[in-house]
Order: sequence, then structure tokens, then C-alpha cells
Amino acid sequence: MQHDAFIGQVQARARLDSRGSAETATRATLETLAERIPADLAEDLAAQLPREISENILRITSQPGEEQGHRFDRNEFIARVKQRSHTDEPKAAHIARVVFEVLDEATTGGTMEKVRQSLPEDLRQLALAGSKG
Repeated sequence: MQHDAFIGQVQARARLDSRGSAETATRATLETLAERIPADLAEDLAAQLPREISENILRITSQPGEEQGHRFDRNEFIARVKQRSHTDEPKAAHIARVVFEVLDEATTGGTMEKVRQSLPEDLRQLALAGSKG
């Protein structure tokens, strides 16, 4: 999936008013996801995404001294997305679900299944909920 298509899908499914808002939503979710999953898995995910989108993941995995795979739950995940996207908690949860849904469509080879398996059950459910969930 190309960058414009990815961002367009996020904008449409999350009902965001601009491409800039969709870019922010995507960045917030991917940076938070990159903090939560192991670095090698984050890099595998990034490798399947357009460069402009993968940079959101690689920015986190390439920080010197920064460990990935932090153990935090759904509530903390949403709180981090909320802070990064400058929105409220319900909207942060919705945009995270949308980004996960688009990631499922943009990746192959079971990458997103591996990502979900690395998450705790409550966060895995968020990743499976989709834009309608």
C-alpha cells in the first residue's frame, strides 16, 4: 500500500477532517506501538510500510539507549496515543483501532499476527477491534 492510500484510509475510516490529522494519528499510534513491541518485530513491520510511514516506527527503534518492548497495557497505550495526537481518550482509542486495521491490510506474511501475539490480551483486543469496534 502506498503512503497516500494508507493515510487516505486512516483519514476516511477515522473520520478525520484533514490529511494532517491522519498523519498525526498514524504517527501517534505507530510510535506507541514501536515502544510496546520488540525492536526486531517493529523493524519487520516498518520494512513492509512506505518509507514515510515506517519512519514513525524507526524513529523509536533507532533511539540510542531506548529499550523497546515496554510492558504496558491498553489503557497506557491509549493514554500515549492521546498525548501524541492531542485528542481525547475515546478518539485516541478509535484512531488506534483504525491504524491497526489499515496496518492489517498494508502488511503481509503474518506480520500483524506476530505483532498482536506480542501484545497482552487487552491490547490485542484493541488491535483486532477495527474501525467499527
